[in-house]
Amino acid sequence: MRPPLWTGLALVGALHARVSGNLPAGVGGVSIDTRSLEKGELFFAIKGENNDGHDYVLAAFERGAAACVVDEAHADAFLGKGACFVVRDTLIALEALGQAARARSHAHVIAVTGSVGKTSTKEALRTVLSTAGATHASAASYNNHWGVPLTLARMPADTRYGVFEIGMNHPGEITPLVAMVRPDIAIITKIAPVHLEFFDSIDGIADAKAEIFSGLVENGVAILNRDDEQFARLRDRARQSLAGRILSFGEDPQADARLTDVELSEDSSLVHARVLDRDLVYELGVPGRHFALNSLAVLLAAHSAGVDLDRASSALAYIEAPPGRGRRENLQTREGQITLIDESYNANPASMQAALDLLGSAKVSGEGRRIAVLGDMLELGPQSIALHSGLAEHIERNSIDMVFAAGNDMRHLFDALPQRIRGRWAPRASELHAPVIEAIHGGDIVMVKGSNGSRMGPLVAALRDHFRARPASAEG
Repeated sequence: MRPPLWTGLALVGALHARVSGNLPAGVGGVSIDTRSLEKGELFFAIKGENNDGHDYVLAAFERGAAACVVDEAHADAFLGKGACFVVRDTLIALEALGQAARARSHAHVIAVTGSVGKTSTKEALRTVLSTAGATHASAASYNNHWGVPLTLARMPADTRYGVFEIGMNHPGEITPLVAMVRPDIAIITKIAPVHLEFFDSIDGIADAKAEIFSGLVENGVAILNRDDEQFARLRDRARQSLAGRILSFGEDPQADARLTDVELSEDSSLVHARVLDRDLVYELGVPGRHFALNSLAVLLAAHSAGVDLDRASSALAYIEAPPGRGRRENLQTREGQITLIDESYNANPASMQAALDLLGSAKVSGEGRRIAVLGDMLELGPQSIALHSGLAEHIERNSIDMVFAAGNDMRHLFDALPQRIRGRWAPRASELHAPVIEAIHGGDIVMVKGSNGSRMGPLVAALRDHFRARPASAEG
């Protein structure tokens, strides 16, 4: 039987809490959401922007929580309802538990940040490292001020490899997060014009991402994209840290892991690379040059954590694109099968260009077309109009046959396109559901992408629901 994630006594010390009710022997997990909470877990009543977790404490007990973490202001309301760890501030207590998890761990810890590719790189690392030992990694994109300590708090004591995604949209956000994680290895996937609304320049973004090096343990490893224009700036920041080694990846001839060729197929990539003076050829379970490049960072990190390169490269055949980040599925219309590429999770200029390149490389058959359905890229500040309209050349270069666009910023792209490939523009993505469904026919490859706030996810769901409900043999 697996030991508890945390014993009751360990929680008292880690949380700096007083106990109300009977101290539980232990808890099997940590949760901040009663919708996903499982029996025997510890529930933290976190105060968010729109909700106060204290409003859900009774629901947590009803769902079988072993105990709840509440603040002093609310403690009396739960007397006799169940075991409570009472603290001054529940978020600070969650951070303290995360720090306690890191302090007790002997795992190789890897932190990943970057303007694009964080989550897919984190998931690739999870897949690769799991072949070598017990691996714990961030769920979804838990990369902010509550996601990082929550992921740490959930890390079992016997974890061999820990992988943490760290995000930001303002200067100074990464420093306190990486101070909790204290990585042995830190990766910056790529610097791109993202969150420009909050930065004066792309150099400012690079400096903010470089905060990840401030948390490196002594003699840690920094892994950088050598193709980035900001590479030298990032390398200087890494040299100022406790890093004992700086490694690079990319297509640059001087990269420690260099992509020499990539052959793309419908659902995978064959990667040719020279990694740490070794020539490697390996299959990657997803198509896309950007995925191939980031797989080099994965190999450098895995090798730095003691995993054999042959084992690591072989495991890359089993990776999958995370939901909303290039995942493909085949759907059925009356006229035949279509391919849906779901890139709806988020968007910025770099990831949008990569997604358009991926769509452009997709092979259509018969009368099939490449169709892009695009939503606004948000938080780009004064450069937003130019960055949106500038996508027109990428669309034409990739032989996209039809474009649907949603949002005020995407209107600038739509107007810059040749008339022959304009599908429909609408101020809101919801207004595109019916026109896109009507336009699609058998053989098409449809890629949907936009920032979270542009609400492209529901459009993907509408396509999935509509075409799954209409098999190819349907009549009338």
